[in-house]
Amino acid sequence: MVRYTGPRIRIVRRLGLLPGLTRKSAKNRIKTPGQHGKPISRRTTRTSLSDDYKNRLLEKQKIRFNYGVTEKQLVSYYKKAKNSRGATGTLLLELLEARLDCIVYRLGFAATIPAARQLINHGHILVNTKLVTIPSFICKPGDKISIRERERSKNLISTTFEMQQQKRKLIKRRMKRVNLTKSRFHSLLPIHLEVDEERLHGKIISNINRKDVLLRINELKVIEYYSR
Repeated sequence: MVRYTGPRIRIVRRLGLLPGLTRKSAKNRIKTPGQHGKPISRRTTRTSLSDDYKNRLLEKQKIRFNYGVTEKQLVSYYKKAKNSRGATGTLLLELLEARLDCIVYRLGFAATIPAARQLINHGHILVNTKLVTIPSFICKPGDKISIRERERSKNLISTTFEMQQQKRKLIKRRMKRVNLTKSRFHSLLPIHLEVDEERLHGKIISNINRKDVLLRINELKVIEYYSR
């Protein structure tokens, strides 16, 4: 199955907020996708699909579209997580969050994961001072992510990064005002990453924490889908 390149807001209306896919949100969430969408409450369910199977399928589709992976890639990540020690669902999310395109997005170098994938494909990103053009490259704790020493590369990323930093400062200021210590805002930097604002260097300091995953997902449903 090829990677989806169609209208993103249509997917958001069907699956809900996908922060990795797009920053847009569906204004009219009470209707199904399409010009003549029907109210969700009155939507007729397909008799060929049970409610349980439908829920598992939707959770699996959330992961696919949010992280921009194909069905073949997702099955490969599932098998790898299944053969490793630990909770399969958590390990699956760790593998997806460790992808280079996701790391570039979470650092604030790109607005979405598709935008981060384009930066990597065009040769703007370095991992441990080496050029990497594979978005699915799995990063490990201790890896350093930097921008290629070219004026074009820095100009492409600095604008987006400055906007992200402004959002982060504004959110932190508001959180401090209301005495809020934890938040799932998309713009905030997760605790497993650190970034040097001046040199535009990022570093992975630890494994991903399940609480820092932005996507609202029930990973157990995904495991059940592939375990059937």
